[in-house]
Amino acid sequence: MKKINIVLLSLAFLSTGSVQGQSKWSFKIPEVTILGRRPMKDIGTQETKLDSVMLQEVVCNSMSDVLSQNSTIFIKQYGRATLSTASFRGTSPSHTQVTWNGMRINSPMLGMVDFSTIPSYFIDDASLLHGTSSVNITGGGLGGAIALSTKSNKQNGLRLQYIQALSSYQTTDEFLRLTYGNKHWQTSTRLLYSASENKYKAKNYNKRIYTYDENHNRTGSYYPTEENKSGEFHDFHVLQEAYYDTKKGDKFSLSAWYMQSSRGVPMLNVDYRNNVEYSNKKKENTFRGVLAWDRSRQSLKMGAKAGYVYTYLGYDYVRDLGNGAMVNMVHSRTYANTLYGELKNDYYLGEKWLFTANTTIHQHFVKSQDINFITQNNDKATVGYDKARIEFSGYLSAKWQPTERFGTSLAIREDMYGNQWTPIIPAAFFDYVLSKRGNVIAKASISRNYRFPTLNDLYFQPGGNPFLKIERGFTYDGGVEFTIGQQDKYSLKSSVTWFDSYIKNWIVWLPSFKGFWSPINVKQVHAYGIEIKGNLNVQLSSTCHLRVDGNFAWTPSINHGDPVNWADASIGKQLVYIPKYSSALTGNLSWKSWNFTYKWCYYSERYTTSSNETDTKIGRVLPYLMNDLSIQKQFSSRWVDFSMKGLINNLFNEKYESVLSHPMPRMNYGIMIDIRPKWGRKKDHSENN
Repeated sequence: MKKINIVLLSLAFLSTGSVQGQSKWSFKIPEVTILGRRPMKDIGTQETKLDSVMLQEVVCNSMSDVLSQNSTIFIKQYGRATLSTASFRGTSPSHTQVTWNGMRINSPMLGMVDFSTIPSYFIDDASLLHGTSSVNITGGGLGGAIALSTKSNKQNGLRLQYIQALSSYQTTDEFLRLTYGNKHWQTSTRLLYSASENKYKAKNYNKRIYTYDENHNRTGSYYPTEENKSGEFHDFHVLQEAYYDTKKGDKFSLSAWYMQSSRGVPMLNVDYRNNVEYSNKKKENTFRGVLAWDRSRQSLKMGAKAGYVYTYLGYDYVRDLGNGAMVNMVHSRTYANTLYGELKNDYYLGEKWLFTANTTIHQHFVKSQDINFITQNNDKATVGYDKARIEFSGYLSAKWQPTERFGTSLAIREDMYGNQWTPIIPAAFFDYVLSKRGNVIAKASISRNYRFPTLNDLYFQPGGNPFLKIERGFTYDGGVEFTIGQQDKYSLKSSVTWFDSYIKNWIVWLPSFKGFWSPINVKQVHAYGIEIKGNLNVQLSSTCHLRVDGNFAWTPSINHGDPVNWADASIGKQLVYIPKYSSALTGNLSWKSWNFTYKWCYYSERYTTSSNETDTKIGRVLPYLMNDLSIQKQFSSRWVDFSMKGLINNLFNEKYESVLSHPMPRMNYGIMIDIRPKWGRKKDHSENN
């Protein structure tokens, strides 16, 4: 047994500044005991955990911002409040499975998640399960899985938190949280409203304006500065939670989350239309709810969950045909309903065995309809589909830890989509303590996995392909991690992982000879690389603390499929919009009631064509570095705690794009005020005991 002190920093709470001699913002530094016998659930898993400091550092952040700043995942986006998708270990967005309180929230139509619609202030825990490790929570994660959850804050009495943020481009964010707790009950209500005109300016290097003299001779040229077009947004979220603890081993919880969003769809800078010539809008109403029960006994843990998801998604594209009359060109409406259920059991046999059984079911009902207005008289053609599909997944695992040094786990999962079953999905995990000094652990895992086509892949009109094959993946990884430190002084944790993945029957949408796009199984992809993570905490003095988190990823993702035709130059090339190199670093220095945070991230070039052509400027998106800085001051009085934070994003005014032909914002600013009244507070039961 070895004890190492790990210092936890909270950006919103750590401070020694106070009035009237009272230190209201300080908290006890916990001591964590690191044992030779690791938690059996973690045997061999490659997991990245994002703590509350990362998740709730800035109220205007979505999960897309948190993931891009604190992980090796690449986020492809058009800016704030736009479609933001994740590429995990060089795979596509549909290869990343996402759960919220255990319920899978990937779109049954598209297979992916828009992380810009998930406020980071609505998430209390987030875990990234890399590669094989995703099999432990769900199937279909050929790249990995992201587990998001809410939890009880375990505070007594009535508490309130209000945050107001004002940012560049007429952007406002307002957050309110009201909580109440006692011995048995914990309730929480969170509300968030965000709105912006989002009219940032950028020089358009895809357009050249020529100037002429009075004789019509060309005298020069310049690149115009233009505003971001159709980027405005209004988002409203409300999350209601209730937790009940019987104090006899049973716990009940309810989480209900409603979102209403109205967003413009940004236009590319190669579009020459004026704002008055078109309207490009997307609206979404989504409700997610999960009811859970958990029972804990000495050697047995069991639980059950039931959930429901409703999504309304509307898209309207209206344009001027040239005579001043606005015509509705696209009128798309989608209604999706999902029912969810789960049963789980963990059984500990002594200290060396853990057996787990888990079953989940998702029943989808989707109605998708596109009404295309094809003439000025609003003649229309309606296409779409109305489908239901049941998805079932069963999971069994046995974890064995015969000694303090060695642990192994074998898992079996099988999935059903509709009336089709996947072959058995096996996974094996191993870890071994190479040295107790430094807690050096070697980990390895191996599995195969499968992903079914989405409903759009199969039934979208026009273009759906009902004859698509299941995507098949085979993954293995291995690595070493260590933890060293000295009590009350510092701690350092780091890991290095190699991964190798082969995916067959990769689904790609390609143009067909009929004039529309259609999905086919075309690619055989080999994705491999290295992931490096590190965390350093240093207690510089009694009032000064330094924390540094960093990660680096090298992720070649190569197409080795058969050529589609004689001119196909994609074989042996990197997949589009997958950077080979990415890295991020976050440093935080706290001194008394001050906090300084610096964030840096880097993405290498991304190809925009499967042939990786770079002869023209549209063949790739250039690499870029991003730098953000924030400074926070905390105050405390007898009646209220509050803090003020200043933000500078894109500190060095970097000119960059995440998606081709869509410039991102240059240097921009924000200010945030966090207010927490002290009325109604009671001491926690832990303090009373």
